[in-house]
Amino acid sequence: MKDRPIGMFDSGIGGLTVMRSVIDRLPGEDVIYLGDDARGPYGPRDIEQVRMFSREIIDYLLGFGVKLVVIACNSATAAALEEAQHDYDIPVVGVIMPGVRAAIRRSKRMNIGVIGTRCTIGSGSYERALRRVDPRARVFSQACPEFVEFVERGEVVGDHITEIAMSYLEPLTEAGIDTLIMGCTHYPLLEPLLHEVAGPDVELISSAEETATEVEDILDRLGWLREGGSSGKHYFLTTGEVEKALELGRMFLGPEVREATHINFDSYPELDLDIPAATTDASGGEEAGIEL
Repeated sequence: MKDRPIGMFDSGIGGLTVMRSVIDRLPGEDVIYLGDDARGPYGPRDIEQVRMFSREIIDYLLGFGVKLVVIACNSATAAALEEAQHDYDIPVVGVIMPGVRAAIRRSKRMNIGVIGTRCTIGSGSYERALRRVDPRARVFSQACPEFVEFVERGEVVGDHITEIAMSYLEPLTEAGIDTLIMGCTHYPLLEPLLHEVAGPDVELISSAEETATEVEDILDRLGWLREGGSSGKHYFLTTGEVEKALELGRMFLGPEVREATHINFDSYPELDLDIPAATTDASGGEEAGIEL
């Protein structure tokens, strides 16, 4: 299991902020990232549909023999994590609980704000998780449906996005929050703007670094951390347009995004992975005989 890759997915390229933290923390691990750009963003979609998409992607990643899956999307975590952790026999990590634990540690007054997509906020996942970790937490949530579209256009500064951010955050700052969870993996690209709008007394929480720490802890506990000093290989798969995925991927992650591969869920691309052929197919459980 040590030499098998980590699988990771998001509704688009926002989850690359999580991948950045995983690569920085675990530079020797191979990582396969799948962005479901053709069907993203997930935020406006029905939660049952997001759950179905998430299962399809996890089944697909299992075809590469992954040893752990990171749901690097808040909407998909809210919709599918609990079921996935129950149904699959490899670890499945989401991005909600790591951010929740960080917010509880850092909040001074337990006045915690959460911003996210309609799907994430509507699920109530953050509120439940925060109060489960610390019943004293007072949670103030706000859906920010326009943020993802701005980020994916590369518009992270300017008067228009600033005005929208102020309208979204005003109810939270008026409620006296001292900590703000960026409950969408796109939002760290807006961090300078959000910090300016929220003010210096509000600490911003990104789940990316906390999620990477959890991945390392799980693999270490299982004895599955990859050994040796060589750098891991990184693969970027997209269900959407390759050129757009490359452009935005480099904005989110950096020079590691050298190429992207278009995929559908009926076949697998050949990847240069130093592992045996995968043992599951896209329906889960059967020999697939996939050449990697």
